[in-house]
Amino acid sequence: MLKEYQKKLRKNLTEAEIYLWTHLRNRRFHGFKFRRQQILRGFIVDFVCFEKKLIIELDGGQHSEQEKYDRKRTNLLEEEGFHVLRFWNHEVMRNREDVLETIYQILLNKV
Repeated sequence: MLKEYQKKLRKNLTEAEIYLWTHLRNRRFHGFKFRRQQILRGFIVDFVCFEKKLIIELDGGQHSEQEKYDRKRTNLLEEEGFHVLRFWNHEVMRNREDVLETIYQILLNKV
């Protein structure tokens, strides 16, 4: 069931996910390898760099209604040693360079 949902998510990316993925895919982002819509610890995360244990989540309007779930999910992933970085979709589209710079700085500091 999770695999089916993963496939659906991969086919229906938001505009913000498409934008970010064009920068993260194929080691385009400073040589770091990212995967998208990855199943991890029973969850599907938007983007993950296993080398640096960084998860990037892009949130749309529905996430304002599921704050408690997102917080629990983030805590569980952080207990596994991952750093979870969250951006709103509109934030990615309006502040593209700032978002990319934030991701880069986190990657540099996760040595």
